[in-house]
Amino acid sequence: MAAKLKKGDEVIVLTGKDKGKKGTIASVSPKANKAVVDGVNMAIRHTKQSQTSQGGRISKAMPIDLSNLSLMDKNGKATRVGFREEDGKRVRFAKTTGDLI
Repeated sequence: MAAKLKKGDEVIVLTGKDKGKKGTIASVSPKANKAVVDGVNMAIRHTKQSQTSQGGRISKAMPIDLSNLSLMDKNGKATRVGFREEDGKRVRFAKTTGDLI
């Protein structure tokens, strides 16, 4: 099955503590059905100081389930993703506007 959400897509969070937040997908893990979105689902990691890095509390984006994300169309609204053939290639399009992604 083709991926509906890919790295670099602008998404909006549908449910959970970060509902309504928008961000860009940094990485996708299809086997785990999760994605890391910049600025969403942040957790504090305590790191020890080393010669190369400063220690302290560092915020890190944690994975979020793909079912809790929706692609944003050009109007900034949540949309579902559809597939269609154009010029012999399979392309993604936004179902609300019909525009290619």
